Amino acid sequence: MAGAEAHHSHREVNGGWLRPAVFGAMDGLVSNLGLISGVAGSSASSQAIAVAGTAGLAAGAFSMAAGEYTSVASQRELVLAEIDVERRELSRHPDDELAELADVYVRRGVEPGLAREVARQLSADPEQALEIHTREELGVAPGDLPSPTVAAVSSFGSFAAGAVLPLLPYLMGATALWPAVLLALLGLFLCGAAVARVTARPWWFSGLRQLGLGAAAAGLTYALGSLLGTSLG
Repeated sequence: MAGAEAHHSHREVNGGWLRPAVFGAMDGLVSNLGLISGVAGSSASSQAIAVAGTAGLAAGAFSMAAGEYTSVASQRELVLAEIDVERRELSRHPDDELAELADVYVRRGVEPGLAREVARQLSADPEQALEIHTREELGVAPGDLPSPTVAAVSSFGSFAAGAVLPLLPYLMGATALWPAVLLALLGLFLCGAAVARVTARPWWFSGLRQLGLGAAAAGLTYALGSLLGTSLG
């Protein structure tokens, strides 16, 4: 009899890169667009706007990378510590752990005798037993944890890529705000539409949602900048 036919495949979902990359790009676009709009609203010069935008890009990218690295590393260390607890329990109390695993299968509808035999066979390999127990009890696999470095690099690169869009017109000599706003809003729409390719949302919904959020942020910070520029001028 031929082996089981594969009727579908799944996308990789545990690499730790998608969330920081998406969040970083959106945050870079929205925050730097807001910063540039606020500075422009205060009637600052084009040079001052470019300096502020460049500083916002650098500060935001490094901050995002450091934050992602620390949060993912901390979560990873916590999980590894719990895996070590499970490893010690398997070594010290193998019979109790075997009974615990058999009980998991019984609760899922497997006949008790068969459940214990399945648990016994799966527990013959210590590393396999550890992986099964951590999957069942912690919901993770020892060899499938997110990488802090991947998260940090993804976050840094995506934030910088997003933040440079509203800054680009000023670096090329623009003296008005509208080219930066148009380029940033286009980037937000395209980012939102691209994200829809790995989610269940329609591309136009995700694109318009991100465009709306970015436009609101830019409008509010421009108004705030105008207010401060008038009151402090």
